[in-house]
Amino acid sequence: MPKTIIDANKSALSLDLKELADYRDLFYTLSYRDFKVKYAQTFLGFIWAFIQPFMTLVVFGLVFSRGLQLDTGNVPYVLFAACGLASWTYFSTVMSQAGSSIIGAQSMVQKIYFPRLVIPLSKAVVGLIDFGIALLIILGLMIVYSFSPSANILFLPFFIILVVLAALGVGIWLSALTIRFRDFQNIVPFLVRFGMFLTPVAYPSSLLVNRIPEWASIIYYLNPIAGIIDGFRWSILGSSPPNELSYISFGVVILLFTSSLFYFKKVERIIADIV
Repeated sequence: MPKTIIDANKSALSLDLKELADYRDLFYTLSYRDFKVKYAQTFLGFIWAFIQPFMTLVVFGLVFSRGLQLDTGNVPYVLFAACGLASWTYFSTVMSQAGSSIIGAQSMVQKIYFPRLVIPLSKAVVGLIDFGIALLIILGLMIVYSFSPSANILFLPFFIILVVLAALGVGIWLSALTIRFRDFQNIVPFLVRFGMFLTPVAYPSSLLVNRIPEWASIIYYLNPIAGIIDGFRWSILGSSPPNELSYISFGVVILLFTSSLFYFKKVERIIADIV
C-alpha cells in the first residue's frame, strides 16, 4: 500500500511534481466528472458546444463585418473571427472555472488530503474538448470558403501550448487568491465580459495598435492572450505575423504560469483552514 507523508516543513519552493503524477487517477476522475456535469440534463447535450460559438460568430459577422466593415485582407471575416474566438473562449473558460474551482470543491478539500493543484489543472482538460470543437468549426469554415491552411500551421501546437499555459496561469492565480479574497468571484465575470473587447478577438490587433502611442501598445500586449491570438491566426490563416510586442505577451504567459505554481504551493498548506 502506498504511503503518504505530509510534511508541514516542506519548502514552498518545492512543487513536488511526482506527487501530482501519483494522483493522476484523481485528475482524470475530476476531469471526466466536470465534462459529464457540463452537459447533464440538457435537451441538446453536447450540441451546445457547437451552438454557442456558432451564434457568437453570427453576431460578430453582423456587427463587425457588415456593421463596421472591418478589413481582414483576403481572409473571410467569419474565419478570421473564429480563430480569435477559439483561443479566447478556451482562455476565458479555463480562467473562470479554475478560478472558482477550490471554492467549489471545499467539501472535498476539507475532508481528505491530495495535492490541491489537481483541481484547477483538471479544468484545462475539459476546456480542451470545447477547444477541439472550435478547431473543427474552423476546419469546416475553411472547407466552406475553400481557404487553404497556411504553411505556418506547423507552429500551431506552440500557440496551443501557450494558450493552455496562459489560461492555467491566470486560473491558478485566481484560485489561490479567491480563497482569501472572495471579491474575485465578482471580479472574474467582469474580466471575462470586458476582456473580449480588450483582446483582438473580433478585430485585428493592428487596428488598435497603429492608432495608439507605443507605451499604450506595450500595455495592450501585457494581456497574455493578445499575442497568442495574433500567432494563432498567423499559423492557421497566414495573416500578419506576430509583431515584436507579441513577445511581451509570451513572456507574461511564462511569468504568470510559473509564479502561479509557486504561489499556489505557498498557500496550499492553509487552504483547508480558510476555504
